[in-house]
Amino acid sequence: MLIRNVGIPKFVGGEGGYVDVRAGRRIEAIGALEPLGGEAVLEGHRAALLPGLHDHHIHLFGLAAARESVDCGPDVPLDEVVSKLRSAPGDRVRGINYHESLAGELTAEAIDAWVSDRPVRIQHRSGIVWYLNTAALIEVNADSADQPGIERGDDGRPNGRLFRMDGWLGEQLARVPPDLGAVSADLARHGVTGVTDATHTNDAAQARVFAARVANGELLQRVRLMSGPPLAGKHAGLTAGEHKIMLDEYRLPELPALVRRIRQAHEDEGRGVAIHCVTRIELLVALAALRETGASRADRLEHASIVPAECIAEISDLGLTVVSQPSLVFTRGDRYRADVDEAELEDLYRAASLLAGGVPFAGSSDAPYGDADPWLSASAAVNRQTSSGAVFGADERVSPETAVCGYLGRPDDPGGARRQIQVGELADLCLLDRSWRDASADLGKVGVRLTVRDGEVLHRHDAD
Repeated sequence: MLIRNVGIPKFVGGEGGYVDVRAGRRIEAIGALEPLGGEAVLEGHRAALLPGLHDHHIHLFGLAAARESVDCGPDVPLDEVVSKLRSAPGDRVRGINYHESLAGELTAEAIDAWVSDRPVRIQHRSGIVWYLNTAALIEVNADSADQPGIERGDDGRPNGRLFRMDGWLGEQLARVPPDLGAVSADLARHGVTGVTDATHTNDAAQARVFAARVANGELLQRVRLMSGPPLAGKHAGLTAGEHKIMLDEYRLPELPALVRRIRQAHEDEGRGVAIHCVTRIELLVALAALRETGASRADRLEHASIVPAECIAEISDLGLTVVSQPSLVFTRGDRYRADVDEAELEDLYRAASLLAGGVPFAGSSDAPYGDADPWLSASAAVNRQTSSGAVFGADERVSPETAVCGYLGRPDDPGGARRQIQVGELADLCLLDRSWRDASADLGKVGVRLTVRDGEVLHRHDAD
């Protein structure tokens, strides 16, 4: 394939002016090029050509399932949520994005008042809690289950709240993972050529499911798969990722146990760890454990939603990469301003201060908990505006180049050197619908004309 008349921005290896790029599986030539016989030619119209974007933290099957779920978010009126739950098709109903500001802490009895004739389960927007109505509790045999994540009332019976029970719920419901075709195509439409699935319940069985979806052409992107246990065996189309560790403030592990787990990942598995930490306490526990074990350059902090200023130097000294979700500033910023303690607001979803402190930093979506559109994420990193237009953490703004570079790190080193448009690099490419000068003026309006992985077209939208 020959892509003619494109601009390669300097931050990804460009030298100014407009060039042609020949792409096979790798970039074969850059310059003033003539088409080869039978070669496909695409006119670039002086638009910007970037490396394909990589979403460094996403939950693919969760994102696909979210498309078939009822949005129970706090910005949706309660009567509308109830109406949608009641009218949802199917033998069972799945809701997402719930926040207690809508109707308080849910119980089975509360959901029964909305829908009682079929099983309903609603996920809290944090991903920690599932709320089940009585029919759903019966469906999964919660009453007889010996599971610590099932909360029980004074009578000893399940009250409808299940904590971190995604894997168990899936087993009880014998659910078939949803189709990934639409999700993958949508990511390609945004220029995404690779993803890191950060779901903590991933295991060898789930890896086989992912591999099958790659093999049948349903999943178009390169896939790096985090997991708890190592992914035994080889899985075509997948790369094994970090050892995922979930820290939840309500059930923190003893520090010695956490230290042993990190050492096991480092020494026995030869993997870095990716530690989920969204609260100040979770971050401090993660840093204490990594301080004792000694951090690997492959270790990551997922989210690092709240980072006190005094922790930045230690994160840098340990060599940890922070993988953040700037889009949450836009989608949840107004709720954070209402809910988060004022003393912690300036510590929320840092970016510029981490980079200034020498912390490797990468962007991601955390979809379905965040928006999967990388251009929304990059725009939020630049503008730091909430959906209402309020500015949230102006001192944490970064440049458009830095914001996009958050998606250009290599999958195994997301905060390291950014991939470049150079001869010999993999032909994972993203052609915008405008010049970089125009794109950088408003990243939120950027469209993608062409997405290429390994020289194969994943998405194409021809200009009028």
